[in-house]
Amino acid sequence: MKLTKHEHACVVFEKEGATFVIDPGSFSPNAAEIIAGAEAILLTHEHFDHVNADAINAALAARPGLRVYGPAGLAGTFGDHQDQFTAVAAGDELKVGGFAVSVHGTTHAVIHPDIPTIANVGYLVDGSVYHPGDAYFVPEADVATLLLPTSGPWMKLGEAADYARAVRPERMVSIHDYLLSDAGNAVNGMFLGEQGLTGIPLTQLALGESFGL
Repeated sequence: MKLTKHEHACVVFEKEGATFVIDPGSFSPNAAEIIAGAEAILLTHEHFDHVNADAINAALAARPGLRVYGPAGLAGTFGDHQDQFTAVAAGDELKVGGFAVSVHGTTHAVIHPDIPTIANVGYLVDGSVYHPGDAYFVPEADVATLLLPTSGPWMKLGEAADYARAVRPERMVSIHDYLLSDAGNAVNGMFLGEQGLTGIPLTQLALGESFGL
């Protein structure tokens, strides 16, 4: 399996000629290009930084075989392509190309008590790689590689460390980091990596950089 990191929480998965994308959001100016080679798009929740609605709808219109999976609240976003959208929830099992994907979790992390929470799911790919979206939900499964959100209005660094300790992966890859400066990424790497609070190796990929498993 090969993972390719794009802006923020967008990750492309490739294996044996099969490709899918999780969370191509509006921070990606090349979202259409990222989506172009994918057989499916998986969305963790409805926020704009995880869903580039214009790019996804354009791709659905151009490619009738393209499929989108996400919480039911996203159905209206793709209302012109209802037959290409499948609502998912915790406990669902998906076959996406050559990948097996299980769905975990229910709710986005609290940003502020005045902001209503929304649905958020995480995806465990091939029983190995977990993308949690915007929630620190601990799946009841062994996770070899955790895609760890490291910045956002709903979290703080100590929570990221505690989450990594709870999941206990073999390795981590930093995601949800678009708002961080180079200095911020360096600080996160120091605190969250193997020599910091978690004792777990943390890989910080440049945009478009890949990681092989």
